[in-house]
Amino acid sequence: MGDLHLRGVVFPECETKELWIHDGLIHTSPVESAQTITTQGWIVPGLVDAHCHIGMGKQGAMDAATTRAQGEADRNAGVLLIRVTGSPADTRWVDDEVDLPRLVRAGQHIAAPRRYLPNLPVEVEPEHLPEQVAIEAKKSNGWVKLVGDWIDRTTGDIEPLWPADVAASAIAVAHELGARVTAHCFAEQSVQELVRAGIDCIEHGTGLDDATIDIMAANQVALVPTMINLARFPSYAAPAAEKFPTYFAHMNKLYENRLETVGKAREASVPIYAGTDAGTVLQHGLIPDEVAELAAVGGADFALGAASWRARRWLGFPADLSEGTPADLVVYRSDPRRNLEVLKHPAFVILRGNIVASD
Repeated sequence: MGDLHLRGVVFPECETKELWIHDGLIHTSPVESAQTITTQGWIVPGLVDAHCHIGMGKQGAMDAATTRAQGEADRNAGVLLIRVTGSPADTRWVDDEVDLPRLVRAGQHIAAPRRYLPNLPVEVEPEHLPEQVAIEAKKSNGWVKLVGDWIDRTTGDIEPLWPADVAASAIAVAHELGARVTAHCFAEQSVQELVRAGIDCIEHGTGLDDATIDIMAANQVALVPTMINLARFPSYAAPAAEKFPTYFAHMNKLYENRLETVGKAREASVPIYAGTDAGTVLQHGLIPDEVAELAAVGGADFALGAASWRARRWLGFPADLSEGTPADLVVYRSDPRRNLEVLKHPAFVILRGNIVASD
């Protein structure tokens, strides 16, 4: 595909600029023979799904064709960078596919035996957690994913999977290897313990209390709340209403408090990023819905940044569209800040300098 020329309002500066694309990179000086594709667009750095499970389904690892379809669905929604927060599939081959999103991988979920969904995690006894974290850190390209809590059928409620001291040792191992650690946490105890153990990110985080939020803000521990997933808590809990009434009530309380909890984290300046949790219950390509849910907590500017430039910076990628940066961007025909429904209809999705989707 040839060189491209765009003119429009460029985020995050929200200034009208002209951009040229040549050899997959952004240029701010004219490129001869570039094709003009927009003169009045709203141009946003490629969207990010910071909690997504490429290569994973309810049955476990997916084949290459299904994995590709997942990536295409996310890409067509404008997602050009995905943090794969656990997958039983080896998705390294995706890195060689020029039309699929860039991936930041966390290896496979790590869970205690029989304490998480079947077919998805590698299961280890707590005493072997640091060893397994080292294995997953070396398999990944930057992250490790722990299952921090899940229902314990012996107590009938959500309980941590790991002793706090073991978790702290495992997190230290990951850090020694240059990896960051994140964890699935629904309830109160796991998130309190893991934040104090030095974790880098919390997924979901519905059990956050004020003291833990303060620690996260002070240490810039990230939160990826997966708002569209939290909205499904009542349906997740409903089948357990009779057999596990404590769990049922707990999940519903976490659901009822979710907006207040995430709102407190935002007000305290906890870094918050957009993630859909696509891969099992939720389908791929739902980042516009996640942004809309986050906007209910902090407004459109906050939500769009959580799904674009702020998330890209957090993951170590260019956060703007300046000279020499990779040409990964999404073009809209109107201002998404005024109407977030615009995110569902990108005019152009450009990845590595090529138009990979258009309306």
